[in-house]
Amino acid sequence: MVMTDPERIPVIIGVGQVNDRPEDPDQGLDSLGLMVAALQVAAEDAGVPLAEIDSLAIVDQISFHSLGKLPEPLAAAIGASPAINYQSAAPHGDTPVRLLNEAANRIGAGEVKLAAVVGAEALRTAAGRAAKAAKGEDKSYNAVRQVATRREPNYSQVHGLSAPVDVYPLYENATRAKWGQSLGDAQAESAEIWSRFSEVAAANEGAWIRKPATPGDILRVDERNRPIAFPYSKLMVANSSVNQGAGFLVASLAEARRRGIAEDRLIYVGMGAAAKEPANILHRDRYDGSVSMETSINRTLALNAMTVADFDCVELYSCFPCVPKMARRTLGWPVDKPATVFGGLTFGGGPIANYMSHAIVSMVEKLRREGRYGFLFANGGFATDNHCIILGSEPIPAASFPQDFDYQAEAEEKRGPVPELVKDYAGPATIESYTVFYGRDGAPKAGVVVARTPTGERTLAHVDVGDAAMLAFLTDGTQEPVGTAGRIEPIEDGFGWRAA
Repeated sequence: MVMTDPERIPVIIGVGQVNDRPEDPDQGLDSLGLMVAALQVAAEDAGVPLAEIDSLAIVDQISFHSLGKLPEPLAAAIGASPAINYQSAAPHGDTPVRLLNEAANRIGAGEVKLAAVVGAEALRTAAGRAAKAAKGEDKSYNAVRQVATRREPNYSQVHGLSAPVDVYPLYENATRAKWGQSLGDAQAESAEIWSRFSEVAAANEGAWIRKPATPGDILRVDERNRPIAFPYSKLMVANSSVNQGAGFLVASLAEARRRGIAEDRLIYVGMGAAAKEPANILHRDRYDGSVSMETSINRTLALNAMTVADFDCVELYSCFPCVPKMARRTLGWPVDKPATVFGGLTFGGGPIANYMSHAIVSMVEKLRREGRYGFLFANGGFATDNHCIILGSEPIPAASFPQDFDYQAEAEEKRGPVPELVKDYAGPATIESYTVFYGRDGAPKAGVVVARTPTGERTLAHVDVGDAAMLAFLTDGTQEPVGTAGRIEPIEDGFGWRAA
């Protein structure tokens, strides 16, 4: 059914994003302050008083837990009393797109006329304050890892798989093998994508790092671009050491017109689709692809009756290279076109769950200047959560709200068999994926192999990084380790991987 009632057509009418770079962290804005600032910019952009919003949705933040739940404090700070006022249950990277989709649904259902979505992180300020409290530079402060390891270590964490930066390399190495790429070719693809991200960030006033990097800069491993988790170096991973806020206002088309907002300032919201991988990374069917990602992308195209040829620009979530590399293959987006409008999580900035709010802001700004349609793909967790949506400077004829964006059942139908997990296996096995972890000095400190037994079970094994031959085999690119045979043997702290 074509949606023609302007009271039920959602459009983005205002956007705002802010960076905070205090010399003294005690003078910096916290997450709440950044949210207020971003919404004030969005309100000025739209010419709409924040006091008049009837829905407020907040992306959960991790940098200032002491603030508690933010719906009431934020509403008070902007002078609003929205009937709908809530915060996401967790800080996942797909959250801003989901909150946009929920706002569009409420407008389509006639429940609200003016909605606000906002989020922010001030991890740089939080780290600076922690360092001052410790009377020195606290280089060990890592809020992301602290959140990930708050509970008693589980089987994955005992093997070093605690934070996203530990897990995404499993997908990187598995997809490289599946696509038949050499290590050099796979790294070159990552470097080309990331270099284009840096160029977009350099031209975006809202980006955190505005200095272009060449593919050679991305590939060069040295003290300024140290290795993190194989095959990723610092310039290939999300930069969460930022103070950034972003938000946007969504209204019905009729409300926007009543307020006299110019038609060329309105950006139409298309339909979205979401699906997830199992929360436990060891209970997934594969690491060389994601059926939930594929489902969310393909279903979004189908819902909006579009193909990749319809898009002038895209935002393919970029916490780590494997994500946009998988997404662009599913979507059909070429490697020689930028896969971001904001600048990527390395250069644009990686404010934990709120990156896609910045992407939405930048997509709106770009579509106001040029082009008709843009595609947004969001990812969160440990390659867990996926949510896509489309924006347009022109109406999207197929879009109709409210809509059910949950396509989990469809993703499950496509999922392959999930291998049984065994935790105390010793014997012959093959490598399903792997990574090596590095310390701040650039030296390898540990490694993990995800292995399959001869009968198909999945298990984990430690890597002895003191074994030079083993380390070279896993990291020098001479031979593809994925799919090779070896043995798992008991060692002092569990089970270790040995070459065949």
